[in-house]
Parts: sequence; C-alpha cells; structure tokens
Amino acid sequence: MPTGIRLKRIQDQIKRVLTVILETKVNDPRVEGAYITDVSVDRELDFANIYVSSLGNHEQAKEILEGLGNASGFMRYALSQEVELRMMPKLRFYWDETPQHADRIESLLAVIREERETSGGESQAQQKDLDVDEEVE
Repeated sequence: MPTGIRLKRIQDQIKRVLTVILETKVNDPRVEGAYITDVSVDRELDFANIYVSSLGNHEQAKEILEGLGNASGFMRYALSQEVELRMMPKLRFYWDETPQHADRIESLLAVIREERETSGGESQAQQKDLDVDEEVE
C-alpha cells in the first residue's frame, strides 16, 4: 500500500496523463468537450475513480460516460505506457456536477451583489436627503 503522499502523486500523474490521452488520442465524438476534474485512486490501487465534466449541457452526461466507458480499455492501456505501476487500476468514470454548482453559486452571488449595489445606492441617497434635512433645521 502506498503512503498518502505517494498516492497523491499517483493520482496527479494519472490525471495529467489521462487529460492528454483524452485530448489527443481518444477519437470518439461522444467525449468531445469532456474534461477530467478529479482522480481518486483507492489504497490498493485496484480502481481509479475518474470524475469528468463538460462545458456542454448536463444532458450530455450519459452519452459522455458511455463513450468513456467504451474507451476505458484503450485509455487504461495508454495510461500504462506512461505511468509506471506494477498493476494499473481499472478506470471508473463518474459525472462531476461541481462546475455546474459553482456556476449556479456564482450567478446567485452576482445577483446578491447587484441587489446590494442598487439598495446601497438608494440608502446613500436617503442618507443624503436626511443630511440635507438636518442642515435645513
């Protein structure tokens, strides 16, 4: 069993190499636009959980995962040519919704900022009116 630091290095290397393989060697049109967001390898190095997402819409998830599933044998072989491990873990692909959640949170924060700016402008105008009223008295 590898140490925690070695496991992290293995995960980073697998992610880096799989990204290159996905971009340059996989010719399946179903996986076009997909990218790897994270890689998690279990301690026994039996399985590598590959988390993927896409810039496209969420409806493509099933199609992308099917394409990656079909290409997993080829990707595992290509990975074994680049990463030196006694036993190459089996690749399992999962859809990562983190980018969509991040976009949603970012849009909500933008709305809140916009509301604060407009209400902040109103409260500043109200404060100026109060200041003018105090000066008149």
